[in-house]
Amino acid sequence: MTPAAPPQGFRHLAGHLDAALQARLVREVLAGVAASGGFFRPHMPRTGRPFSVLMGNLGPLGWVSDRHGYRYQERHPLTGRPWSPMPDALLALWRELAGDPRPPECCLVNWYRADSRLGLHRDEDEEVFDAPILTISLGDDAIFRIGGLRRRDPTWRVRLKSGDVVVMGGTSRLAYHGIDRILPDTSTLVPDGGRLALTLRRVRAA
Repeated sequence: MTPAAPPQGFRHLAGHLDAALQARLVREVLAGVAASGGFFRPHMPRTGRPFSVLMGNLGPLGWVSDRHGYRYQERHPLTGRPWSPMPDALLALWRELAGDPRPPECCLVNWYRADSRLGLHRDEDEEVFDAPILTISLGDDAIFRIGGLRRRDPTWRVRLKSGDVVVMGGTSRLAYHGIDRILPDTSTLVPDGGRLALTLRRVRAA
């Protein structure tokens, strides 16, 4: 059964970013990712299976996945360089929408291509869960799915467009969620096509 609404604390802010800000973020994020060593392809810890998305990070900490597990670290896993700082526009969005005075410590940048997916999962590698997660969509549309606190709970779907922002706080902070599919060629914003998802998180308590 499909629920009538997403879990408590979930907000979908459609069209929150105007076209100029979207283009600015694409330029600044891609430049920042390149400066620390570029995108990398993570692998599942147990199976070694590669993810279908490419990843980069901005900010003091970056999220990585490989044979050693899921974790946050201060440097790019391939180049050893520190992650580039987050653009000021991302920090401003956090101050506007997060309702938490502490700045985000990680901006995970996922680059989805036409065949990319992200299965149902929970963001639970952080030390604290009292700050929300913010995700900004840039580029191609995506079908986002969110459920409850158990993997088998019913799920709810929404189409995310370029410029949309999703806020996951309250109960939804630890809800299972994922990207079912990308709708190719629905945007020309991202060079070489696809969708950039910028996910801002607080990792540590202080």
